[in-house]
Amino acid sequence: MTTHVGSLVRPPELIELLLTLQEGREVPEDVLDDCLSRSVHDVVVEQAANNVDIVSDGEFGKPISWAQYALTRLGGVEVRTDVPRKIGFNIGKDRTDFADFYKEYEAAAGIAGMGKQTQLRPGAWTVTGPVSYSGGAYLQADIRRLKEAMAASGVKQGFLPVVAPTSAIPTLVDRYYEDEEKLLFAVADALAVEYRAIIDAGLYLQVDDAYLASMYDVMVPRSSFGEYRSWAERGVQALNRALSGLPQERIRYHVCWGSWNGPHSNDVNLRDIVDLILAVNAGAYALEMANPRHEHEWRVWETVRLPDGKRLIPGVVTHSTNIVEHPELVAERLTRLARLVGRENVIAGTDCGFAQGPFTRRVHPSVQWAKLRTLAEGAHLASTELWGGR
Repeated sequence: MTTHVGSLVRPPELIELLLTLQEGREVPEDVLDDCLSRSVHDVVVEQAANNVDIVSDGEFGKPISWAQYALTRLGGVEVRTDVPRKIGFNIGKDRTDFADFYKEYEAAAGIAGMGKQTQLRPGAWTVTGPVSYSGGAYLQADIRRLKEAMAASGVKQGFLPVVAPTSAIPTLVDRYYEDEEKLLFAVADALAVEYRAIIDAGLYLQVDDAYLASMYDVMVPRSSFGEYRSWAERGVQALNRALSGLPQERIRYHVCWGSWNGPHSNDVNLRDIVDLILAVNAGAYALEMANPRHEHEWRVWETVRLPDGKRLIPGVVTHSTNIVEHPELVAERLTRLARLVGRENVIAGTDCGFAQGPFTRRVHPSVQWAKLRTLAEGAHLASTELWGGR
């Protein structure tokens, strides 16, 4: 079967409306909802046309990034213009070692290839009171749009990506709990509402947790590896608390090393955190396995046993290059892994989202669809080899 990680390149009309909101100007609610409904319908139809079996809404309903969207859905959190933003939380060894590259890279990024630049609105996301979940209306709209699009296109399986507690809090300035662990578990309890609602709606829940891996680059070597591991273990504990009581077979857990296509010279090794990943109470694990920094790590599964009843969703095409992978390479990546963990336990996926958010894309839209086509073609080749043509 085929799927992807979730985030897809937004259409220009939607980007313009979301950019208007980002700039602090109003957009009529019915205008935005109509645009979102049409955009989600079209992107689901396009996924189906490219033989994606388990589809998403492209994360079109998220007004900011894959992680920060959650801050707009949490009570007790607000933007405070009198509070300075956190700085340095995302400045790691990779950015230090390749400072000239990143200066040029980020200056050229613009807004989703539209040739525009924008400034962040002043202020910081600040915790000012008890954290609770307040995004029910937005979430139900996301669910409604995806299910309507699936029904219209005849797609049977869909998922909604959401953020893990660990990845939701790095930009938060805490002026209420004044204790990182208390804040982490409070956010976990709030996000649990979102998690359950998605599963109750009959969709798969995908929990995105890029910071679990990428925070290593920020923390180490300034902190020890042991300190990083302790931090990551708390994140897994908080996530498992949020997932408590939910059916594991409906949960996917996605870990990547950050979607930016930079050097990644200080990424943590998969073998050093794979036990933490497998400790998450999920039924499937979506991991980067196609980009040149991590493709070799398929060999981790030569010695690490995938628990019974679990599946892997390896990235077999990557967002990190505009080169479209050959279907035979996709098939090779799938078959070598399937022979280690079982052919029934592998779902073909992508390394990460093709867009980090509405304003940041990693590949051109035409390349995005070409990669998903080659994903399906490679999956067909792998199935033919593994099942003998049945």
